[in-house]
Amino acid sequence: MHHNARNDIVPKPKRDTGEEPTLIKIVLADDEHLVRGAIAALLGLEDDLEVVAEVGRGDEVVDAVLRHGAEIAVLDIEMPGATGLEVAARLRTDAPDCGVVILTSFGRPGYLRRALSSGARGFLAKDAPVDQLAGAIRRVHEGGRYIDTDLAAAAMVGGESPLTDRETEVLRAASDGATVARIAAALHLTEGTVRNYLSNAIGKTGADNRMSAIRTAQDMGWL
Repeated sequence: MHHNARNDIVPKPKRDTGEEPTLIKIVLADDEHLVRGAIAALLGLEDDLEVVAEVGRGDEVVDAVLRHGAEIAVLDIEMPGATGLEVAARLRTDAPDCGVVILTSFGRPGYLRRALSSGARGFLAKDAPVDQLAGAIRRVHEGGRYIDTDLAAAAMVGGESPLTDRETEVLRAASDGATVARIAAALHLTEGTVRNYLSNAIGKTGADNRMSAIRTAQDMGWL
């Protein structure tokens, strides 16, 4: 990968003709109200960017994108309703022309791979300077890709998840403290099957118990 070429900041369009630049319409999704407001205000200072909608839940994004004709969705990776990764996958189906930029507070190794596989084309830290975020938005809008080099380096450390899809699903369902019976009912599995999946996940993560396995899998970006 050619990080230097990929991550050059894309400058604002110059107003040589005195005409207003075409505004890139953005939907911003973050469950932290103050953070969302600050990012929206800073992006609003850019000549060519317009935040047309702000939402606090992942399950509100697709409707907002379709309603406002947004060209870019800037998504926090962790949100109620749906994660940024889940939203990116939905947008790829429901609004394929909308580019996705994922913001993360975590440098977990599996996140970058999962973000790219979900259809996101921008991936950078939540505390990145606004000119870096604006540059990422412009790059993705042009059809390119923008990946934070530090996050890319972290991604190379972790490798693929050893968990199967079912083990991942069961471990994720257990992450809120759900009982085996509740997990079994939610996933339409027998309790014995759920116990087997949990046992496999505990073994593969080198953990002593299910909560330790969940923490390890989360730290590695596998959940």
